[in-house]
Amino acid sequence: MMTENQELGVTGEDIARNYLLTNNYQILETNWRYGHLEVDIIAREGDVIVFCEVKTRKSNTFGKPEEAVTFMKQRNIIRAADSYVSRKGMTNEVRFDIISILQTSQNTELEHFKDAFSPRW
Repeated sequence: MMTENQELGVTGEDIARNYLLTNNYQILETNWRYGHLEVDIIAREGDVIVFCEVKTRKSNTFGKPEEAVTFMKQRNIIRAADSYVSRKGMTNEVRFDIISILQTSQNTELEHFKDAFSPRW
């Protein structure tokens, strides 16, 4: 049985996936795991592989959803992405996006932050 937060997260990922499909992205993977690390959505936009972190909240009381993507979370997504492209033998350009969803009882607001962060090698 899922908690309320887990259900909200699943709903947010469904909204994000539908948004990406509507905007001509090809979904390659959802909830892709590398050890204990996870990438919410891996998609392709043209020749670019896009690693998307989806953050969904019911209010901005504790900050905007995208603010929850900490440096540590970014680092983990980058590590998982590195493993993904290596395992698949991909040489494509990669991009890291955040999809922020604020879902209240009245409406749903989605913001897509393209190229939200990048590796700092």
